[in-house]
Amino acid sequence: MNEKAEIASMNAPAASGINQPATNGSYHDLRNKLAEKMAGEITLSDNPGETLKKWRASFEISQTDLASFLKVSPSVISDYESGRRKSPGIFIISKIVEAIIEMDVARGGAKIRSYEGMLRGGFSADAIYDIHEYLSPLSIEELIKLIHGEVVYSPPAEFIKPLYGYTVVDSLKAILQLSYNEFQKLYGWSSERAMIYTQVSTGRSPLVALRVTNLKPALIVIHGLAASQVDKVAAKIAEIEHVPLAATVMPITDLIRALQSHDLRH
Repeated sequence: MNEKAEIASMNAPAASGINQPATNGSYHDLRNKLAEKMAGEITLSDNPGETLKKWRASFEISQTDLASFLKVSPSVISDYESGRRKSPGIFIISKIVEAIIEMDVARGGAKIRSYEGMLRGGFSADAIYDIHEYLSPLSIEELIKLIHGEVVYSPPAEFIKPLYGYTVVDSLKAILQLSYNEFQKLYGWSSERAMIYTQVSTGRSPLVALRVTNLKPALIVIHGLAASQVDKVAAKIAEIEHVPLAATVMPITDLIRALQSHDLRH
């Protein structure tokens, strides 16, 4: 099948309502807003393929399943994400975004609902030092190097993911101030991010919190402790959950400056 035929065959139903008015209430409106956010970010990105991959991965949809839904070869999705094909136009991006959202709806819409807080705003707690979405991903190894960190636990390679952002959070304030829905907002637009917890005494509490939430970050960093000081129970939970764990004692202002420097280099 040639490229034009493959593109024409992307016939997923317009479930998310991109460029269509909301007609059945707030949930439909939420889907519309999310679809517009996704399509706009992919279209305007300096690396549309990488951004498309980020959103697909955030919804936990494989290239094969997405291709099957769109009735195209898996190589079409792979080639777009890797940059082997020229960047898709808005029509193709809209079709792919619609497919991702419709597939989540078929699974119960959990991912769509998880973004509700970000779309509706209203997050006023002061537990966050900094939250940022990267223009281009970086590896866990690169981030740990940026913050002069030490590895506490590293899972097998299949659990290692690229980082699309980070959140630096005051662990104590988060526990005392944030509701469950607000806690989800700490993950920004992608759970494939580094969650950096400050104001910890042993490092155990962030990992205990990890056990009771559906969202798993791509990396947890304990700030203010050396790797040897991190609670062994915390390291064990990281191992059970297959989440990389690191520690750093870099001063918080220097740490945030180092994390922000990644986008300045790209």
